[in-house]
Amino acid sequence: MQPEIDGQFWFKLHGQTFLGGARIQLLEQIAATGSISAAARAIGMSYKAAWDAIDAMNNLADKPLLLRQAGGKHGGGTRLTAHGEQVIAQYRAAEQAYQKFLQQMARSTGELGDVWTLMRKLSMRTTARNHYQGKISRVTQGAVNDEITVDIGHGLEIHAVVTHEAGLELGLQVGREVHALIKSSFVILSEVADALRFSARNRLQGVVSHIESGPVNAEVKLDLGHGRVLTAVVTREALDEGWLTQGSRACALIKAPHVILAVNE
Repeated sequence: MQPEIDGQFWFKLHGQTFLGGARIQLLEQIAATGSISAAARAIGMSYKAAWDAIDAMNNLADKPLLLRQAGGKHGGGTRLTAHGEQVIAQYRAAEQAYQKFLQQMARSTGELGDVWTLMRKLSMRTTARNHYQGKISRVTQGAVNDEITVDIGHGLEIHAVVTHEAGLELGLQVGREVHALIKSSFVILSEVADALRFSARNRLQGVVSHIESGPVNAEVKLDLGHGRVLTAVVTREALDEGWLTQGSRACALIKAPHVILAVNE
């Protein structure tokens, strides 16, 4: 009996899941409607999940895929960039090749174990809300710990502290591509005040682009520019203080030991 093979196709960028069927449908619906909320409804995705998907794609892409316009008298809108349109076209072309591959495997009587291994690798994800890809620009070695500086592009750097042993095991050296992972609960937001001093090694300034309030906590997205977005979780008490509003400038503070570095094999 001929086996039936099915699966999901994911497009990976810098070794990390970048695009899949749902995200492509979201981009296509945004192109058609000019609205994130309308696009999310069209594919059965929540508004929050749509925002998260857009931020994840923009953070991994070399260029922004989408441009968001602030709401006004007639409401805001969202449109695809030329790069976003190109990404959709490349994905659809690759998807056709992938479907042909599945058809060939279905006709094959050989061992299918390697196919399942491949599919598991393609579907790997991380629970960290903030994920950036970059290259190591500086390594400062210490007796026990090393400080690793990662250039994530457009003048933005992320500093991490790892043990010297871990640095050797991962092969962390200048020029190597790495992934920087930061949990949203590790991000502290403050008002922009150059006169104040902070012990946190990472200070990233941006504009609050979105706030998702909950009964206890609130999720705040900070637009760092050039398509880079940083997500933080703050308490409702902090939000009620009034200085943290959409459109306001804020500074994200992250301790270097709270940055996790990962490399591709």
